[in-house]
Amino acid sequence: MRTRKRLADDPALHRAILGYLSDMTIQESILRAHGVSWSTPGLKLASLDHAMWWHRDGRVDEWMLYVQESPSAQAGRGLAQGRIYTEDGVLLASVAQEVMVRLPAPR
Repeated sequence: MRTRKRLADDPALHRAILGYLSDMTIQESILRAHGVSWSTPGLKLASLDHAMWWHRDGRVDEWMLYVQESPSAQAGRGLAQGRIYTEDGVLLASVAQEVMVRLPAPR
């Protein structure tokens, strides 16, 4: 992932945008573990918490790899973990998020 446009050389700006980007897709690993997709009718998701650790500064306007997994997903809840790397393989940040997943009751 990366931004479409080149950004200013402000590390605080890059950290803020990386925080935003880290929340865009991390729920996907939990949905897959529950056997549902974003297009499931009536799907409801809620982020219960989101934590992020910045290990070093990086640029969000350069390519990054976001590795995501869900070590636990059951009974409508899941934990997702992610690691964000530079194109050279340097760890920029780690992410953890707990999500509530609700599906409509069968009729």
